[in-house]
Amino acid sequence: MMRTFAELDDQQCAALAQQGDKHAFSALVTRHQDAVYRFLVRLTRMPDTAQDLTQDTFLRAYQGMAAWRPDAQWKTWVFRIARNLSIDLLRRGQYVHFVELTDEHDTASAQAGPEARMETVQRYHMLEAALAKLVPEHREILLLREIEDMSYEEIAAILDINPGTVKSRIARARAALLTHIDR
Repeated sequence: MMRTFAELDDQQCAALAQQGDKHAFSALVTRHQDAVYRFLVRLTRMPDTAQDLTQDTFLRAYQGMAAWRPDAQWKTWVFRIARNLSIDLLRRGQYVHFVELTDEHDTASAQAGPEARMETVQRYHMLEAALAKLVPEHREILLLREIEDMSYEEIAAILDINPGTVKSRIARARAALLTHIDR
């Protein structure tokens, strides 16, 4: 009998997946693949590589389901796998760039006039240029907080640091970002 997973949360689906339920794991992939890809493509600036890393992330998650602990959030666990894969990519000598933001990310700009849209596009380009100058540690923490809207606790779990360190790194990353924004 096929289960419906829409009413189950991540922890419940992960527990079922850990017991071998492939449909439960598929539900987790469906829920999180876009966010993982978005994080990786912005971190690597290589869409094809980010797609491969996303697939590798979920393959490793599937293979490692026995290691997942029910007291850990599944979302932070899978983001940690993605982060580790991107770090491995860096160690192999790949360069990290930031994906250009476009006005499609700002729904309000779609309804604004041409001048307002142009100003929004210019702000995105300025932000993209500033983000590209950040060290990967600062870029990743800003992506997790500002783009993926994760809590300090979720970020701490992904980066394997305490929430106080997350707060200080975010503050340093924001300060660094401000120094790179052309005024």
